Amino acid sequence: MRAAGALVFWLAVWQAAAMWVASELFLPGPLLVLERLCALAATAAFWQTTLMTLLRVLAGMVWGTALGAVLAVVTCASRWADAILSPAVKVIRATPVASFILLVFLWTDRGSVPIVIAALMVLPVVWGNVARGIRQSDPKLLELARAYRFSRLKTGRLVILPSVRPYFLSAVTTSMGLAWKSGVAAEALVWPKLAIGTQIYNTKFYLETADLFAWTLVVILLSLLLERLIAALIGAAERGGEV
Repeated sequence: MRAAGALVFWLAVWQAAAMWVASELFLPGPLLVLERLCALAATAAFWQTTLMTLLRVLAGMVWGTALGAVLAVVTCASRWADAILSPAVKVIRATPVASFILLVFLWTDRGSVPIVIAALMVLPVVWGNVARGIRQSDPKLLELARAYRFSRLKTGRLVILPSVRPYFLSAVTTSMGLAWKSGVAAEALVWPKLAIGTQIYNTKFYLETADLFAWTLVVILLSLLLERLIAALIGAAERGGEV
């Protein structure tokens, strides 16, 4: 109920601002944006474009999550690996995404750039959270595992994984928004075919502000939908673990 009230409030603010500006070129109202969104959604190109962007973002999300988790395990297992790899991950986290987009564009085709960029933005978040979870493992349980001579695999499964799990799930949830933002930003700079970012970039040539808002709304809705889906999957996994 509160969410619906907040939505109505901000839609009213948007409409009031659009009426005050009194120019669809600078700020279209919510009804016009919804009308343009419905018109776009009635075309096959809209769904093809949305699907391709979705696949790129998810591919980058998967790669970034996998690499971040692996690097976290490696850097926690070896001091030498930590000394060598940790600075590189921190550099990735600190470097502006626009710089990475232009650099990656020099090395690969434009269709792959959003995938690489999304992966690079997700990797440090997953690495940091998973590494923190590993280091937060209960020392008493680790000592008990050594006393019972558990193998590394068994120790990881029974002691370390339960400690890492909440950190990992939090990282995945947080990273989804980053993957969307960075992936669409990469598309807007390198213009791959069938991409939401390309459509957003093209709106400036024809001053299609309503289309810009409509495509942006698509990105927001997809991001929220995937976050809800991940949250539902996490909830289902936690309930299954309690059984």
